[in-house]
Amino acid sequence: MTAKARYARAMEALYLACIVLSGLAIVVITLIIPFGVFMRYVMNNPQSWPEPAAVVMMVMFSFIGGAAVFRANVHIAVEALLNAVGAGTRRAMLVGVDLCMAAMALFMTGYGAHLCVITWNQSMAEFPGLPVGIVYMPIPVAGALTLLFLFERVWAGPPPRTSVMYSDGEAELE
Repeated sequence: MTAKARYARAMEALYLACIVLSGLAIVVITLIIPFGVFMRYVMNNPQSWPEPAAVVMMVMFSFIGGAAVFRANVHIAVEALLNAVGAGTRRAMLVGVDLCMAAMALFMTGYGAHLCVITWNQSMAEFPGLPVGIVYMPIPVAGALTLLFLFERVWAGPPPRTSVMYSDGEAELE
């Protein structure tokens, strides 16, 4: 197996981990928000933790899921300008996009890690044992994952058609 194939295989595993973590975060949000509403309005016993816990899960979902979305190339993009230019200009523009994504991922990794470090000794009122730095940890992790996925696309090419990304069939509209 070539180095590119091994790297692509490792990125597939990372992609699956991102999807599982993001999906788990959505499931947790879906369970704890109704619990909070039930406790507040039905039991008349409001809980202080469901909303901040949902925010923590949303941070994880947004950033880790965002890295997976980038790898799957299903993020929001405006392609009208790309489609309006010639092939050479299009290639140059796509290189520019990759460079901008690399810069953004490096920024997320560097400054996200700095944010984690400077907030490590702070805690949330609802979760006194949880350092705020852990809440922000998905930011630098997602930046690093995005860099790895970008490197995969540039070096090894896009994920193969056998990737789990392509396992969903197209939905039929009624």
